[in-house]
Amino acid sequence: MTAYAIAHIRPETMNEDILRYIEEIQSTMDPFEGRFLVHGAQVEVMEGPFPGTVVVLGFPDIGRARAWYASPAYQALIPLRTRHIPGEVILVDGVPPGYDATKTAAALRAEAGL
Repeated sequence: MTAYAIAHIRPETMNEDILRYIEEIQSTMDPFEGRFLVHGAQVEVMEGPFPGTVVVLGFPDIGRARAWYASPAYQALIPLRTRHIPGEVILVDGVPPGYDATKTAAALRAEAGL
């Protein structure tokens, strides 16, 4: 099942560290079959405050997403970003093929006795 690394970042001023991070991140993802799904796009905020932007990476599974994040190559790059760009990073599993939210709602309804 596809897994995602999602970053909510608030970029500040562009500098050499950030450019190096952007130049080198893909090579840290390649061994884990990671790819950019969203990068550098302007967000369209529909509800609530959302300062900054979002980056979404896709991996074949959560194991490879975790292995990429923990890899020495990526760990070496992290300070280039965190020294200059505040934000949060999460890893999350996607839903399986054929996922149906109505079935989830029914199970939650039954569990809650509603």
